[in-house]
Amino acid sequence: YIQIQNRISANGAIFVPIGFSRATRVGNIIAVAGTAAIGPDGRTLGINNVYEQTKYCIEIVKKAIEEAGGSLQNVVRTRIMLVDINFWKEAAKAHG
Repeated sequence: YIQIQNRISANGAIFVPIGFSRATRVGNIIAVAGTAAIGPDGRTLGINNVYEQTKYCIEIVKKAIEEAGGSLQNVVRTRIMLVDINFWKEAAKAHG
């Protein structure tokens, strides 16, 4: 049996009906759910700008990690998925 210590909610009308948590903390592990560059109003931010979308996603993840008591310095793995791999350099620049 694992005791969940902290669930970090996601903001936005689409998340409430499905019970989506942005992140969950169990012990010293924080698992962050996948995210997209979707603002609080439900609209995609940075249309046609992979760099800005990636930066926004990292900010969402950073906020969730900090709410759960961690920091970006504690992250051991990330994954970025792109619709078009030709934009990998823009995503990698923002990730760096």
